[in-house]
Amino acid sequence: MADQLSAAGKRLRLGDLLVQQKLISNAQLELALQQQKRTGIKLGRTVIDMGFIEEEKLLQVFSQQLKIPFVDLRFFKFDNALIQRLPETHARRYRALILSDNPDGLLVGMADPLDLFAQDELRRILGPTIKLAVVRESEVLQALDSAYRKSGEIASLAGEIEDDLQDGDFDLTQIGLSDNAGDAPVVRLLQTLFEDAIQVHASDIHIEPDESVVRIRQRIDGVLDEQVMKEKRVASALVLRLKVMSGLDISEKRLPQDGRFNIRVKGRNIDVRLSTMPVQHGESVVMRLLDQSEGVFSTDKLGMSEKMLRRFRMLLTRPYGMVLVTGPTGSGKTTSLYAGISELNTPDKKIITVEDPVEYRLPRINQVQVNDQIGLTFSRVLRSALRQDPDIVLVGEIRDHETAEIALRAAMTGHLVLSTLHTNDAMTSALRLIDMGVESFLVASALNAVLAQRLVRRLCNNCKEEEALSPRELKQLQAIAQQVDITHSTFYRGRGCHHCNNSGYRGRVGIYELLEFDSPMIDALRDSNQNAFVAAASAAPDYRPLVLCALDYAMAAVTSVEEVFRVSATLVDESGLGDLTVAGE
Repeated sequence: MADQLSAAGKRLRLGDLLVQQKLISNAQLELALQQQKRTGIKLGRTVIDMGFIEEEKLLQVFSQQLKIPFVDLRFFKFDNALIQRLPETHARRYRALILSDNPDGLLVGMADPLDLFAQDELRRILGPTIKLAVVRESEVLQALDSAYRKSGEIASLAGEIEDDLQDGDFDLTQIGLSDNAGDAPVVRLLQTLFEDAIQVHASDIHIEPDESVVRIRQRIDGVLDEQVMKEKRVASALVLRLKVMSGLDISEKRLPQDGRFNIRVKGRNIDVRLSTMPVQHGESVVMRLLDQSEGVFSTDKLGMSEKMLRRFRMLLTRPYGMVLVTGPTGSGKTTSLYAGISELNTPDKKIITVEDPVEYRLPRINQVQVNDQIGLTFSRVLRSALRQDPDIVLVGEIRDHETAEIALRAAMTGHLVLSTLHTNDAMTSALRLIDMGVESFLVASALNAVLAQRLVRRLCNNCKEEEALSPRELKQLQAIAQQVDITHSTFYRGRGCHHCNNSGYRGRVGIYELLEFDSPMIDALRDSNQNAFVAAASAAPDYRPLVLCALDYAMAAVTSVEEVFRVSATLVDESGLGDLTVAGE
């Protein structure tokens, strides 16, 4: 932010102007100047960070005094080709981007329109006739992340690798072994892939060789985004380099392999879990990106309602019993469990986790990595863990009868056991354990509750708009809503903008159903009466299905009706002749 402004033909200090217009007091100005002296941050940003003035109010002061427009970028339609006329390094350094090309020159938005050095550099690069506008710094950074994707750089590096491979002087086996490996095109390509993925908040990167192309796909908010490269030989170079980084066998291409490594991208520590699999045209690679810099979620940030969060926390404070978290792969089960044990992680509690793999490293907690190749299975580690005098045991996943039985018996003998299970909803989890061969009385005695969850995409706040539902959609939605009145509800959809990569969604939020076991459910399980158990669970006073949680979010304009349909299992067809199946997660 600028420290001086031109007003009434004379130079006026920003602080004096803010005091003069009674936007801050003299005392606040003195405090801000002291803080500025300590940090070196410009006065404008300092008064915002200290909460003395809102950013928008300060930008309006700039606009009025400098007689330049204030542009709200949330609803601005960008021309990516125009934006990229300003190199990314300069755009980020000066917090500037090109907004439009007018007859009288380029309109350039700046977060600090009185940075004279930045203005000189922009005029040197773009020409002397630029016009300035003032914009919010946070919105500039978001727009730059969207506009300066790495697609062009990725394609260029892929072409460079293809040329090297055709020349025959590119020894893949030496990648990562020589001193100048960091200069190799394949290394730079991987670095660019990771930077692009972090920039768009991707959770996974897929590298998939096809007959004549290579597909690079990123999972963003649960949906894959694809870039196709014609340089099909690039895939083998990427796979080999990734195997070197993960310590895998580079000569083995016939069998799947799993590994992990840690990298630093854009100032973030990223833990990468890698899986390779032989496919028809080479090896497919999927990398799960875990941002260790963000740390572990707290339970109040999971997205649960206040009432459910209170019940969930009460379950975690019980001295013994099992709490299961269930849902499909990628539904955030592990995140929920880590949030729970991070709250339980106190000096008076001994916590042991058995995981495959260990996703987040937590202090004070004994975390064990399962290794089936040497016989270090879930059941074997769990037996040993129970001899380590734990208060709480987290089992990454219950996969078989032996692990389930040991975990349930541990829950009956004074331990709180937390684990995950792959089922569609909370009701079927107890029945799934019985199907795995566990005695029904053991499940009834040890299982305290089941939390089922999914992730739905959040509507982008910058481009969401009211949506008019068709009669068919309204009928389907009412079938889902059951007793909930949706007659006067307003629903929204995302139009698509630069903030959300034109998807209409930005980020995800969890939806949950929590089933706490009461006497009727326990009695039904002891009698091995599945129908009675389902009836008792459905009648439980605090039980609310997942799809109703999703509907709550749609009615609150957090998500769309499309997402509600996506997580629902079946919808009643308008004709009434049968069910319309909708794909869930």
